[in-house]
Amino acid sequence: EVQLVASGGGLVQPGGSLRLSCVASGVTFGNYDMTWVRQAPGKGAEWVSAIDASGRNTFYADSVKGRFTISRDNAKNTMYLQMNSLTFEDTAIYHCGTTVDGATLTGPGPQVSVSS
Repeated sequence: EVQLVASGGGLVQPGGSLRLSCVASGVTFGNYDMTWVRQAPGKGAEWVSAIDASGRNTFYADSVKGRFTISRDNAKNTMYLQMNSLTFEDTAIYHCGTTVDGATLTGPGPQVSVSS
């Protein structure tokens, strides 16, 4: 069974930073591209960032480009999202995900709250 567990959220002031982690199990992590998506209160899911299986290629939504950095450590089955210069608009629940055999998989995610 594939499990994706994200952690690292919290409450931060505007301009602050947080680092999210996503640990995968039940899958050969290094074989799969990974993504971060978020869902703000009252809004639909928003794709945030993606990284290919090797970690060499990364992609970002315009809303986070230049502020967020995605990375992964395949030896630790872990993906990260370093979030800097956080704004109120970054408040959301963040989920990590991947696609295995055509099925999109996500797991529970941490709340990130940006508030003064």
